[in-house]
Amino acid sequence: MRTLRVATRSSALALAQAEAIAQALGGAELVPVRTADAEVGDKARFVRGVERAVIDGAAELAVHSAKDVPADTPDELALVGVPGRADPGDAFLGAARSLAELERGARIGTASLRRRSQLLALRPDLEVAELRGNVDTRLGRLAAGDYDGIVLAAAGLVRLGRDEEISFRFSLTELTPAPGQGCLAIQARRDDPEVGALAARISDRAALTELTAERSATVRLRASCDTPVGICARVAGSELELLGYAGLPDGSEWVRDRIAGDPEQPAALGEALAERMIAAGAAQILERAGVSDG
Repeated sequence: MRTLRVATRSSALALAQAEAIAQALGGAELVPVRTADAEVGDKARFVRGVERAVIDGAAELAVHSAKDVPADTPDELALVGVPGRADPGDAFLGAARSLAELERGARIGTASLRRRSQLLALRPDLEVAELRGNVDTRLGRLAAGDYDGIVLAAAGLVRLGRDEEISFRFSLTELTPAPGQGCLAIQARRDDPEVGALAARISDRAALTELTAERSATVRLRASCDTPVGICARVAGSELELLGYAGLPDGSEWVRDRIAGDPEQPAALGEALAERMIAAGAAQILERAGVSDG
């Protein structure tokens, strides 16, 4: 059997994620992709660069953090696998051991409008400041005293073996995660069903169900990874539960909702959640925020 090549971003986290997939596939060669203007922080540009490696034949598979993958993927590619999901939630790093323990005016670092909105909705007295860069850069800024705390995805810290630095984890209702957070997405060319079938073997049904529901809601809300929107689905027995959040970046107005239903109909359930949120004013909020994709 041919040795598979797996395209990935070149960051430490992306390489760790891709290596886990390579091992699950029984061994594969990693193809790190360096994207021009990486400092811009444009996640879609990173994703497109990795996808291009597969389209051009430099690799058979692409591995991404699912939350970074736009809904409008190239026609040449298909989502062929979603392995078991890691913790989808957000984690706090800093001296405080709970959100309530943070002093008034505490400076919290994040690059996410979703996190900013929800943090300020819960604690409008906080100063939420921009923080970009890879995990090491962000932790370095925290250690230097530039922030009283920072918020990162728990899954990324676990995959890097740095979860011991987590002070506390937010509940899914405190900070509803980004759609796809904690999931990995594997893409292959549509005209290569053999490779797609190999990736499908390591796919997890519950994770795929959750991701399908979350992406369905995201599309209906015309949201993206740069939008103050959180959508999180969890399979629990015979039920699929979805949580949704949409708010202004300053946290002054927001909509939250919850819906549960048949896990065999994840796309329909995700759309139903989005419709409820739209009826409650989510579309107007996102339009006022100026961050809707529509």
